[in-house]
Amino acid sequence: MSMSTVESTRDAPRERGPGTPPRVSVVIPCLNEAETIEECVRRALAAIEAAGVPGEVVVADNGSDDGSAQLAEAAGAHVVHEPRRGYGSAYLAGFAAAQGEYIVMADADLTYDFGYLPRFVAELDNGAEMVIGDRMDNIHPGAMPWLHRYVGNPVLTGTLNAFFRTGIKDAHCGMRGFRRDVLPRLDLRTTGMEFASEMVIRAAKEKLDVRQFPIEYHPRGGESKLSSFRDGWRHLRFLLVHSPTHLFIIPGAIMAALGVLAAAVVLAQIDLFGRTWDLHAMVAGCLLMVVGVQVLALGLCAHAYGTYFMGERDPWFDRMRARFRLEHGLLLGAGIGFTGLVIAGVIVGIWIDRGFGDLSEERLAVWAATLIIVGIQVFFSSFLLSILGLRRRD
Repeated sequence: MSMSTVESTRDAPRERGPGTPPRVSVVIPCLNEAETIEECVRRALAAIEAAGVPGEVVVADNGSDDGSAQLAEAAGAHVVHEPRRGYGSAYLAGFAAAQGEYIVMADADLTYDFGYLPRFVAELDNGAEMVIGDRMDNIHPGAMPWLHRYVGNPVLTGTLNAFFRTGIKDAHCGMRGFRRDVLPRLDLRTTGMEFASEMVIRAAKEKLDVRQFPIEYHPRGGESKLSSFRDGWRHLRFLLVHSPTHLFIIPGAIMAALGVLAAAVVLAQIDLFGRTWDLHAMVAGCLLMVVGVQVLALGLCAHAYGTYFMGERDPWFDRMRARFRLEHGLLLGAGIGFTGLVIAGVIVGIWIDRGFGDLSEERLAVWAATLIIVGIQVFFSSFLLSILGLRRRD
C-alpha cells in the first residue's frame, strides 16, 4: 500500500540546504496540466521575487500522466506526489510539504494572476490570518461559465454565508493566502472540491481574521477537471452536514410547530379558509408533529457529536447543554407520554360509559397516540444525548 505525501512529509520533513528559509510558499495542485504548469511556476517565482521575500513554489502532483510533474520541476518547483486523487488531497500534500511562514494557493491553469502575491503577503504582514480573492467583479470574457457565475457560485456562497455568517463575497475563489501556523486550527480533512468550502467554514468557526480583496479571473488553459453538478452537490452537501441547525433543527421545529397548530385547529373545531377541518387534517398534523420531533432529536444528537467528538463550538448548543440535564429530558418525555395516556384513559372511560359501543372520539384518540409517541421519542433521545456526552476526555 502506497503512503501519501501528506503522511510521509509529516513523518520525515524535507531536508533543505543552507540559506534563508522561505517566508512564503506558493502551493499549486496539478493534474495533467502540461500546457500551463511551466508558465504557472515561472510566474509564481517571478511574483515571489517581486514581493522581495524568500519563497518557494510547491507543486502537488495528483497522479499526472502527461509529464506535468517533470515540467514543473524543470521550471524550478519542488514537486510532491499525492497518489490519492482529489483537489483537497493535492492541497493537503502541498501544505504538508510547504516550509514558508505564509502559504498562497493558486490553480495550475493560469486563471489566477500571481502578480497579486505581494498583496497577499502584505495583508498577512498586517495581521490577517487568511486572505481570499474576490473574482466576481473582474471575470474576463470566457473565464467562467454562466451557470457557475450566475447560479452555482452565488447560490453556494449565499448558502455558506447564511449558515456560517462568513461575509465572504466569493467563497470558492481558488487564490488564497494564510499563515501556516493556523493549519492545526483549521484541521482540514476533505479530499474533493468541497475543500474550498471547508477552509472557509473552519476559518469562520475558529474566528480567524479573514480578509478579501478584488482580483481578476482569466480564461483557463488546458482542460477543466470541474464537474458542475457533481462538485456543486458535494459543496452543498458539505454545507448541510456541517450545519445541523439548518439541516435538522430549523426544519424539525417548523414541522413540529405546524403539526401542533394543525392538531389544535382540528381539536378546537376552528373554521379556517372557509371550512371545518376534521380527521384527515388531524392525522396529517400529528404526522408532522412526530416527524418534526424526530428530526429535532437528530439535530440535537448531531450537535452533540460535533461538540464531543469533532471539537465544534456552537454557542446556542453550549448554552442548552449547560442549562439542561438528562433528567430534564426524561421528565419532559415522561410528562408528554403520561398526558397521552391520561387522554387515552378518558377515551376508554367514555367507551365504557357508552356500554362498549362504537367509539366516536377519533380525533382525540389520534392526539393521545401522538403524545405517547412523542413522549417516547423525547425520553429515549434524552438518553442518547447523554450517551454521546459520555465521551472520555483525552
